Amino acid sequence: MSATSPAAVVVLAAGEGTRMKSKTPKVLHEISGRSLVGHVVAAARELDPQHLVVVVGHASEQVTAHLNAGDAVRTAFQAEQNGTGHAVRMGLEELGGNVDGTVIVVCGDTPLLSGETLGALAATHAADANAVTVLSAEVPDSTGYGRIVRDAATGAVTEIVEHKDATDEQRAIREINSGVFAFDGRLLGDALGKVRTDNSQGEEYLTDVLSILREAGHRVGASVAGDHREILGINNRLQLAEARRLLNERLLERAMLAGVTVVDPSSTLIDATVTYERDAVVHPGTQLLGTTHLAEDSEVGPNSRIENTVVGVGARVDNSVTLSAEVGPGASVGPYAYLRPGTRLGTKAKAGTFVELKKTVVGEGTKVPHLSYVGDATIGDHTNIGAASVFVNYDGVAKHHTTIGSHCRTGADNMFVAPVTVGDGVYTAAGSVITKDVPAGSLAVARGQQRNIEGWVARKRPGSAAAQAAQASPQETDGQS
Repeated sequence: MSATSPAAVVVLAAGEGTRMKSKTPKVLHEISGRSLVGHVVAAARELDPQHLVVVVGHASEQVTAHLNAGDAVRTAFQAEQNGTGHAVRMGLEELGGNVDGTVIVVCGDTPLLSGETLGALAATHAADANAVTVLSAEVPDSTGYGRIVRDAATGAVTEIVEHKDATDEQRAIREINSGVFAFDGRLLGDALGKVRTDNSQGEEYLTDVLSILREAGHRVGASVAGDHREILGINNRLQLAEARRLLNERLLERAMLAGVTVVDPSSTLIDATVTYERDAVVHPGTQLLGTTHLAEDSEVGPNSRIENTVVGVGARVDNSVTLSAEVGPGASVGPYAYLRPGTRLGTKAKAGTFVELKKTVVGEGTKVPHLSYVGDATIGDHTNIGAASVFVNYDGVAKHHTTIGSHCRTGADNMFVAPVTVGDGVYTAAGSVITKDVPAGSLAVARGQQRNIEGWVARKRPGSAAAQAAQASPQETDGQS
């Protein structure tokens, strides 16, 4: 922990969010690879707090299960949503009551809030020795927001005035309250016990703590966010889409400043969990999702969905979909290929046009060039799989494995009926259905011999266009035309 690391961060995520008009709890709606509350938790963790607790209420089991799907997050249950002050009180009770040190309170529906801004709030709180520090922002239009009123001489916050209660002079103030605060933990615990519910909502308001502490002679300050858009809360689908756009722009800007070429940022999507190296290139219409990693000199797109995929050094993915796959150094995918989970392409391997691979390991330099399905298979090095090949891996009950060796040349329109093993250096004839193991160095032929029935068209299709064409065709007689 650093000198300004808070003792605790309390994330408020108990509300239902009825304006989302969704069966999904508001804080679980996703943008850029994380839920709304997931973004807030990630930002809070950047502060390295001693304790982190999320207050849950509506759909608590669902929200808790989501939070614990990755690194477990401590939760506190607010059985009835009796206001923000009550929610914070539930969070502190989960931590054993009063907390020594700084307590930061954030809302679970502010996905644009960055760890950097929260860190600046904590630093200001410590430097100014405040009892409370409000995260504020200067906005172009402050209509509808609570105004931050400061003491002209000291800069201290004297009050937060809601829009409906503000004078004309106060309504001209553009600095607004974000609903994010840093508190002295001991003073917060005491003040929460004094918060009243004699208001129109009958709830415990966290903002009442500010006036309680100020009236007790304690200093209340503010830390101004560098970008007012960071404090935007999400209440409906329009705001969700706007937050997605803003966050996507931020993430792409970060990638470009790190050395990634993004040809058309306006048509490119990237998740917060994507990583990359310099000189990677992203073409238009591409989605980079989940835990995808782009290695140096890799090139993806256009019009590709790359999800939970490692794209190796100098590899290329063109007009394709890859899901939980690995594309080795110098390998190529597409156009119009589909790599399903468990697929690993080796160095300089190829999955070509209209190729689908599922749970398949493809060796170094091996090519599956076009029009093929390969499932549940291992293919060795420097093998070529003929066009229109199908690895028949499913018998209607269970999936079975196919093994193809190195330096093989399989013919076009082959079917490999699993389980089957084809040894190293094998050739297979076009049109073969391989149902038995093939020893190394063999030629496998598994098809009926061709038989030509002369005159069949004239007899069976008399008068047809085919019969007329055959009749007009030059015929060979006795070896001469």
